[in-house]
Amino acid sequence: MRYVIIGAGAVGGTIGVQLGTAGRDVTLVARGAHLAAIRERGLTLRRPQGETTWRGPAVDGPGERPLPADTVLVLTVKSQDTAPALATWADAPVAGGGTAAERLPLVTAQNGVANEPAALRLFADVHAVCVWLPATHLEPGVVVANGHPHPGMLHIGRYPSGSDDTDRAVAADLTAAGFVAPVRDDVMRWKYGKLLANLGNGLQALLGADVPGDLSDRVRAEGEAVLAAAGIPHTDRAEEVAERGDLVGHRPVGGEERSGSSTWQSLARGAGSTEADHLNGEIVLLGRLHGVPTPANAAVQLGMRRAVRERIPAGTFPRADLERLLG
Repeated sequence: MRYVIIGAGAVGGTIGVQLGTAGRDVTLVARGAHLAAIRERGLTLRRPQGETTWRGPAVDGPGERPLPADTVLVLTVKSQDTAPALATWADAPVAGGGTAAERLPLVTAQNGVANEPAALRLFADVHAVCVWLPATHLEPGVVVANGHPHPGMLHIGRYPSGSDDTDRAVAADLTAAGFVAPVRDDVMRWKYGKLLANLGNGLQALLGADVPGDLSDRVRAEGEAVLAAAGIPHTDRAEEVAERGDLVGHRPVGGEERSGSSTWQSLARGAGSTEADHLNGEIVLLGRLHGVPTPANAAVQLGMRRAVRERIPAGTFPRADLERLLG
């Protein structure tokens, strides 16, 4: 199987380098200064146990040549970038006829739960991944992954449910590349559990590491209430901790702990957007659909949009302003 990693950031870069150094055929998709750096000197992955530089093909899109029929597309862009990425790759031609959307499996290794239904509108064969992978991408050509002894745990299964030979083949390659990769028929249950865990990302991006515990508890409690009202099953903290065990812990890299969540990184890089509308915003949407108030998640959503709009640095949002949004 050949892998095209669409989005060579923290998650995609770690997966791509690990697969590539394990001997799998990998092409990275990136843009701007990051793409230029990968083409010039490769993609460097820094882990607690050392540093690896992968050198291989890096592109900014599908190109004119048909994709090989044994290609797996792995979508690792942030959720707010999913729609343009899907549109870019759906009609890419495949060797032997047909398009990527018709013939190739698409694996969504992303936070949130909105990517899978968006993908299924275009792609016939969608596989979801619940990503537990503590990594950071702030510098072009460099990704830092703090997971130890394994870089991450990646549950995989078909969307909307079940599993098949593609899931098992991808899981085998991920396992060979050093990941923990369970195949799950109920992968979306794990993704909804991860969604609840990600609801604090926006708070940390706004306020920094010193987030009051009552605020973190409040956004999660709203999320749990909304999922209960919607009848959506999800894993809980105890099940997730038991699953990870000591397989994916956090270790410093180069003497430094991980800087912050993926949402924090978007603000820190000045990316111009964050995934809060697909994390906290998902809870707000479900709350409105099912009549459950979600003021804390709505406040985080509003605060994050203001932080992006006004270019407020990560961790420096005025706490008094957030408290006013919270009411």
